[in-house]
Amino acid sequence: MTSSKPRATGESGATPGPGAAFRAARDFLLAHREDWQAAREGFVWPRPAEFNWALDWFDTIAGGNDRTALRIAEEDGTEAAYSFDALRRRSNQVANWLRERGVRAGDRVVVMLGNQAELWETALAAMKLRAVVIPATPLLGTADLADRVERGRAAHVLVRAGDTGKFDGVPGDYTRIAVGERTDGWHCYADSAHAGDTFTPDGPTRADDPLLLYFTSGTTARPKLVEHTHTSYPIGHLTTMYWIGLRPGDVHLNISSPGWAKHAWSSLFAPWNAEATVFVHNYTRFDAARLMAGMDRAGVTSFCAPPTVWRMLIQADLRALRTPPREAVAAGEPLNPEVIETVRRAWGVTIRDGFGQTETTVQIANPPGQPVKTGSMGRPGPGFTVVLLDPVTGEPAGEGEIALDLSDRPVGVMTGYAGDPGRTAEAMAGGYYRTGDIASRDADGYLTYVGRSDDVFKSSDYKVSPFELESALLEHEAVAEAAVVPAPDPLRLSVPKAYVVLAEGWEPGPGTAKALFAHSRAVLAPFKRIRRLEFAELPKTVSGKIRRIELRERTARGELSGGGDEYREEDHR
Repeated sequence: MTSSKPRATGESGATPGPGAAFRAARDFLLAHREDWQAAREGFVWPRPAEFNWALDWFDTIAGGNDRTALRIAEEDGTEAAYSFDALRRRSNQVANWLRERGVRAGDRVVVMLGNQAELWETALAAMKLRAVVIPATPLLGTADLADRVERGRAAHVLVRAGDTGKFDGVPGDYTRIAVGERTDGWHCYADSAHAGDTFTPDGPTRADDPLLLYFTSGTTARPKLVEHTHTSYPIGHLTTMYWIGLRPGDVHLNISSPGWAKHAWSSLFAPWNAEATVFVHNYTRFDAARLMAGMDRAGVTSFCAPPTVWRMLIQADLRALRTPPREAVAAGEPLNPEVIETVRRAWGVTIRDGFGQTETTVQIANPPGQPVKTGSMGRPGPGFTVVLLDPVTGEPAGEGEIALDLSDRPVGVMTGYAGDPGRTAEAMAGGYYRTGDIASRDADGYLTYVGRSDDVFKSSDYKVSPFELESALLEHEAVAEAAVVPAPDPLRLSVPKAYVVLAEGWEPGPGTAKALFAHSRAVLAPFKRIRRLEFAELPKTVSGKIRRIELRERTARGELSGGGDEYREEDHR
């Protein structure tokens, strides 16, 4: 809220304030959506002292607006649609009902829901109440939830009725709210339908008030607790909107599991910043044909998916999609060039990479209308100054750790790691936010991803980027997914070892291994060649990122996956 005197939000009626400043910044980016230089030079972050995105922005655009804000397609073929105005009124009801259940400003709420309307209702309601949301994926088990309740200091949990049993072993004095059928000992979310649909906030929302606490996916260590405010994600994701290329009236599909930051990126803030429709395709098992049929039926104009989904999609007949999206983007991990080229040939659309983290919004990207260089993740986005720091000297370099200059702090950067001042100080040392990712910069300012600082390794004193080798492997038709890690070697210290998931129609064995080693020799420099190979499923976090640390540790111990064989290049020439 923007003033000390609260106002009711039963009907739309915005007053000048941070909502107007937000709109002006939004409209500037829309006007320069294909002019990166002008957007970089002219964009200024709105920095209001008080701002509540749900009240000052969403309710403003939603009042009396019957356009579809959210459309959910279920696996059984049924669909449901919700207008902007319906979600405004419904979130008011939920906010009033949650307040009656004891939810107050500053309270922390674990929200563990699937892609269902209640997820969006709750997100808006929590913002209006100034509660702090701890998003959680329904894939989590009791131990993970206990960690989130304890370290997150949760006062309330709001989960699907079918998941309430997971909390039987989670200690704590917290309010229990179940979405779905009535459950003993739990408040029933459906009762919120009886609450009033006019909401009056109980005070102003300071821009630096906490809004979200995200547990990172933990690819290398215990998950960190990332804190975002009422501006860092809502306002910060103006740059995500810009990268995707969203326009008012678009229909945007983002493949992401609730509970992870990317879901808030592209299934909440970025599309509704643009006044676009969020389209959700629910599925339990990925089916490319069904996905493309749903995209055609919904008229999807922009599509975002993680590399894992893109790699599965290109195994199907992409020509089944009759009306390809105008915009196609990928994030989460760098997308391999072979995937981009396959989609370009089938759809006539170039997938544009973007780079960001749970800790930030989009920092680096290929926005619409700009030349895309094969293998590059693009250039710094509006509002971000990106510096590459040499890992040894800490000085700016042509290749180094991606770092954000905090001298003019971008809005889209986290407050820090909650409850961990040591980690926060380390990440923000020297006036930079340090990402832990390595990249190189060319003469035109384009950045190319090299790898996580702890994934890059040396072989015969040469630095090896796993991503580059994985991309080379994916050029072969036999490879659906690949991960490369160092394997101990008495002569070279370490050599590249590939763990490969085969495409449909290929069988593991010496014949396939020989073909992949031959491909490696043909496309890679001698010091980069794959020297060891194993056919195995790749361990991943629940958010779908490859856990290379697990593969590195397994390889260092000399362990094989599931009793399979390890193939050596010298034996298969």
